[in-house]
Amino acid sequence: MTTVVSRLSRRAAVVWAKRLNRLTISWNAVEGVAVIIVGIRASSISLIGWGFDSFVELVAGLVLAWRLRLEGDDAGTRHAADRSAQRLIAACFAVLAAYVLAESLRDLISANPPDGSILGIALAALSLVVMPFLARLKLQLAVVLGSQAVQAEAAQTTLCALLSGAVLIGLGANLLFGWWWADPAAGLFIAAAAAYTAVRMWRADSLADTCCSVPLAEAGADN
Repeated sequence: MTTVVSRLSRRAAVVWAKRLNRLTISWNAVEGVAVIIVGIRASSISLIGWGFDSFVELVAGLVLAWRLRLEGDDAGTRHAADRSAQRLIAACFAVLAAYVLAESLRDLISANPPDGSILGIALAALSLVVMPFLARLKLQLAVVLGSQAVQAEAAQTTLCALLSGAVLIGLGANLLFGWWWADPAAGLFIAAAAAYTAVRMWRADSLADTCCSVPLAEAGADN
């Protein structure tokens, strides 16, 4: 799959990026509502934080959709739009980090145990299967397009996969062993990952400065 994507023309890469963007927006709209409802019922900060992340990713997807609409403009306009989109997505990460950090610390201090949630575990497991595949495709397309915005949105999808894994561990430990603190601990991991990504995205000056990049020379041959 990596070889196939790297050989796409710029026009074909834009088409695929738009398709993945629409799929991501639809997925996260449904996932966010479902996970937050389950999280509230189970009093699980990791589930609520993960659901919030789904809506952050939804916003990131809408920002990227705006960026991709400008693909036909001149290079200077695309670069400026790419930079603005990257900063907006970074700001979304920062908001997520602040919220989940505050709620996780509150639950740890008050020793507020969540309820067991089989449905939450099932949702996290499903996301852990789907999200890494989508993130990998987006990262490859980001290289072909040389787009920080596409890469930033791919990083959000990668974070979603990491968060679903953390939620799965936290909920599983609570359900199997009664470790109530595993849920807010997973929340702290979510907050730390989101804060790290926010800072890195905000400071990045080019695609090569962001995470998981590969040499742009691979993309230049087909543009």
